[in-house]
Amino acid sequence: MIRKKKINKKNSKKNLTSSISKVLRSLRKKHEINRDKRIKIEKKEEHKKILQKQKELISLEDKLLKEKERLNIKNSELILKEDEIKLKNEEQRKKDDYLRLKDEDLRRKDKEQSLKEKEFQKKKEEQKRKDIDLKVREEEQKQKELKEQRRRLKEQKIKDEEEKNIKNIEMLKLKEWEAKFDKEKQKKEEEEILKEERLKRKEAEKEERFASNEPDNDKIFEDEEKIQSSQINKKELN
Repeated sequence: MIRKKKINKKNSKKNLTSSISKVLRSLRKKHEINRDKRIKIEKKEEHKKILQKQKELISLEDKLLKEKERLNIKNSELILKEDEIKLKNEEQRKKDDYLRLKDEDLRRKDKEQSLKEKEFQKKKEEQKRKDIDLKVREEEQKQKELKEQRRRLKEQKIKDEEEKNIKNIEMLKLKEWEAKFDKEKQKKEEEEILKEERLKRKEAEKEERFASNEPDNDKIFEDEEKIQSSQINKKELN
């Protein structure tokens, strides 16, 4: 009995062991299946994650490419802007140089103009002084000419008056001479008449002398005529 019990115990142990083994194998197998499933799932999940990461990477790469393109474009724009700024700066520099040179030229011209204006003003003042001097001289000359003209007019007036007086005197003298001439002419005519009368009287006296033999009075008569002629010549000279 005891042996049977031992054999039963052994058999039961074997059965238990076998059951346990089976269970263990089943569990192991199940575990392996689960593990495989889990691995598959994990792989699948991993694959998904990888795909997701790839998508994200692709997306990120696209973004990076786009950002790079944007940055390149921006960089190009910046380069263009920098070139434009450089060009503008160069143009501004040239413009500044041009304006500086122009300003210097304007200052030089202003200085020259100022010097010219000063010189012109100086010449103008000098010309003004010359004009004033000339005007003074002209006025002096005019006054001299007026004075000379007044002097000449005065002299001419005096001369005209003198000539007028001389003419008046000459006219008076002429009138006196004419009157004297007329008077002397009349006197001569009277003397001629007297002479003729004397001649007649002389002839008559001669005839009477011849008739009565009286002395000759011809010499006395000629002396009287000479005295009268001398008195007439003195009056004519006066």
